Amino acid sequence: MQSSATVLVYSDDANTREQVRLAAGRRPASDVPPVEFVECATLPAVLKRLDEGGIDVCVLDGEAVPAGGMGVCRQIKDEVFHCPPVLVLIGRPQDAWLATWSRADAAVTLPVEPVEFADALAGLLRARLAVDA
Repeated sequence: MQSSATVLVYSDDANTREQVRLAAGRRPASDVPPVEFVECATLPAVLKRLDEGGIDVCVLDGEAVPAGGMGVCRQIKDEVFHCPPVLVLIGRPQDAWLATWSRADAAVTLPVEPVEFADALAGLLRARLAVDA
């Protein structure tokens, strides 16, 4: 198992980024490595960090402004070679179809519910680590 996994968290709202960090904790499940977070508040920061590499999973806030996480997801799925799996935070369950349109690998609703979020993040980490193995 790798020593740690890097999770990019994109939201213009510092409180949302904090919710994600707290919900995941240091290790979202016992069978995945501890996580380290890279926080981005703007789309250019997300694109720059993805270009640098080393990101295992992206968590994107679908409610972020001016660039919403679903549009960002669709853009990075089109533009980033070997794009990491993406977990989108959606404002309401009815927005799940938009997460599908954006090609997100998983979606959970806001506010972040810790058990649901940790399960979804751990699932994406498992899939990513299996591909990289």
